Amino acid sequence: MRIRIAAAPIALAAATALAGSLLATAAPASAAAHQGGLHFGAVQFDGPGKDDRSKKSLNAEWVNIHNNSKKKVQLKGFKVKDNTGYTYTFGSYTIGAGKTVKLRTGKGKNVSGTVHWNRGSYVWNNTGDKARLIKPNGKLQDSCSWGKSTKANKGAKNCH
Repeated sequence: MRIRIAAAPIALAAATALAGSLLATAAPASAAAHQGGLHFGAVQFDGPGKDDRSKKSLNAEWVNIHNNSKKKVQLKGFKVKDNTGYTYTFGSYTIGAGKTVKLRTGKGKNVSGTVHWNRGSYVWNNTGDKARLIKPNGKLQDSCSWGKSTKANKGAKNCH
């Protein structure tokens, strides 16, 4: 009986240490995915209401890009692409530290925090797609993928 009593605290201590080390390595790995730069925040790939190609409907489809760094970033030359190859290339646009810019599919006036793709048709597929943020040098900065639009996900995806 003394062996079991002595072994139990040792086994418990070992299990706790192992669990703690696994948590310590798992947390930074998942947190590091978007540290220090630009990343997709969220995508509304299936805007609410009927897909009728109206300005309102097209602009209800969007993707957010978040600047997680402590410095402003010039987005000129950055691209957003989907699986089909539709591509939006940013002109001169500076996103502040900790700020987000919303890229709407439809037409409209670009203002602080919102830019428009100026398309007359939809980009993001309601049955599944993947958004890619490409650096001006052609390297992948971030991506976000999703499956089918459902009542549960309301046609939206949180990319964090």
